[in-house]
Amino acid sequence: QVQLVESGGGLVQPGGSLRLSCAASGSGFSINAMLWYRQAPGKQRELVASITSGGITDYADSVKDRFTISRDNAKSTVYLQMNSLKPEDTAVYYCNVDWTDGPSGLSRRSWGQGTQVTVSS
Repeated sequence: QVQLVESGGGLVQPGGSLRLSCAASGSGFSINAMLWYRQAPGKQRELVASITSGGITDYADSVKDRFTISRDNAKSTVYLQMNSLKPEDTAVYYCNVDWTDGPSGLSRRSWGQGTQVTVSS
């Protein structure tokens, strides 16, 4: 099983920046895609950004040109650099990792615990 630990959330003023991190731990697995989702109060969880094992990235239109997803494969960690933050970015942010179990060859998904991002003056 893969465990994910997130960090980096907090309170920031509009126009500010935050960097989220999500580290995967466990044994006998290989990581495929790594993704960030967010869920605002009263809204459905939405996909924010994704990065494949080959480094191909994709973003929701609402965060393009403001957010950057990256990964460090040696550290099994995915990052989300968030710039020019807006109040509407306020949400709980979750990382999600698609991974393959070595012994079985099965593909599985794990979720982080979530980290609160609040953008307010």
